[in-house]
Amino acid sequence: MLRIPGHGHRDPDDIVIGPLDLSARVDEALAVQAVAFGLGPDEVAVRRQIVLRHMSYPGARALGATTADGRLAGFVYGMPNDRTHWWSTVVEPYLRARGSDYWLDHSFVITELHVHPRYQNRGVGRALITAITDTAAEPRSILSAIDTESPARGLYRSLGYDDLARQVLFPSAPKPYAVMGAPLPLLRRQPNP
Repeated sequence: MLRIPGHGHRDPDDIVIGPLDLSARVDEALAVQAVAFGLGPDEVAVRRQIVLRHMSYPGARALGATTADGRLAGFVYGMPNDRTHWWSTVVEPYLRARGSDYWLDHSFVITELHVHPRYQNRGVGRALITAITDTAAEPRSILSAIDTESPARGLYRSLGYDDLARQVLFPSAPKPYAVMGAPLPLLRRQPNP
C-alpha cells in the first residue's frame, strides 16, 4: 500500500494505492474513466465487456487509488502482452514498420490508466503506473495514448517511455494514438513543482 497525502482544504483526501478487484468494481472504475476520458454511455457499455474479458487473461492485474471513505479516485490495469490480443494485432504493423515490433514480446502492457480530474496533478497516476510495473516480471512496458501533447504523454515521458510508433489508427477511435515503451523499472524522476 502506498499513501498520497491530501493537500489541505482543496484536496483534503488522502489517497491509498493498493490492489483492486477490477471485475467487482468495474462500474465504479468506468465512471472514473468516463469523466477522465470523456466517454459516453454507449462507449462505457462496450468498455465494460472489454475490461471484464481482460481481467480473465493470465497475469492481468489492477491497482486502485481510493479515498479514505473508499471511493475510487483512479485505477490502472494491465497484463503481460500477448501478440494474439486485439491491441497487439492493431499496433504490430506500425511497430514493425519502425523496426520496433520486438517490444510486443516480453512486455507488460498498461491497458488503462485513469485518474478522476479532482485527483489529478497529485502524483496519483505516477504512483499507480510505477506500482503496477514494479511487480511486472517483464523487462519492459508498453502502452498507447492519444497522439497529442498532453499531461498523460508528459507523465509517460517522465517515467522513461519513448514513442515507438505514432499516428496509430484503432478501428472506431476518432483520434490517432502513439505507442510508447519503457524499460523496467520506470524512472523515478519527481514531477516539477
